[in-house]
Amino acid sequence: MKNMKNIFVLIIILTAFYSCSTMEMANAGYDNQGNSGKPVITQSLFTDKNATISEENIQKLLDGVYTLSDKMKIAVVRFADGKNNKQYFYWNYYNQRGNEEYLKTQQEFLELFTKKFNETGKVSEVFVVPDILLASNPSFTNIREAAVRTQSDVVAIFTITSELYTKRKIFSKLEIKAYSTIQFVLMDVRTGLIPFSTIVTKDFQAFRAKEETDFNKEEASERVKKQATLLSIEEIGQQLKTFLEKKRK
Repeated sequence: MKNMKNIFVLIIILTAFYSCSTMEMANAGYDNQGNSGKPVITQSLFTDKNATISEENIQKLLDGVYTLSDKMKIAVVRFADGKNNKQYFYWNYYNQRGNEEYLKTQQEFLELFTKKFNETGKVSEVFVVPDILLASNPSFTNIREAAVRTQSDVVAIFTITSELYTKRKIFSKLEIKAYSTIQFVLMDVRTGLIPFSTIVTKDFQAFRAKEETDFNKEEASERVKKQATLLSIEEIGQQLKTFLEKKRK
């Protein structure tokens, strides 16, 4: 009888041991999220000789915390758009006044950007970076270094492209419609990080009388494109203000 009890106890112990071993084997290939037991990849394993940021610094940037200054000095840089410049140069060839209007228009764009920056409540000064501080085809590194020379906290970089469309209708004025797209990036000078970026496209429509001279037609077309661009700048200013207000909270 005693032997039977010992055998019974031995069977219970073996059964319990087998169950625990089976459970450990079943769970050995999975982590706490139920994934297979293969190693978790936490960084790039690709070798890139052209990389400008080391893998170690990439991890630091992604895991780090970034804050904007309460009051910022903004440097402003515009990337020239080749197609638009070519169009203006073509116009200048036939009429020197085109150059004057172009310069006035660019100044109006910059003044509106400055106004929208100041309306955010976080800008202490706006500085437009002269072309002579930039390379002919500037990189982000070149722009950052130029902003450092002005002791700016952030640099606003933007490009403007615009397209013009016309539609002719019988017994009516010619319809002109312009689309203006602005790509905008705000880069922190100290860290090189980009806390805010956006792409905005706005349109503006007008009508032109058929009897207008070629000169007046050109002027009307440029006015329509100008208004579309001003609308895009207004939208970017509003988006930037909303972004900075959220950061302040």
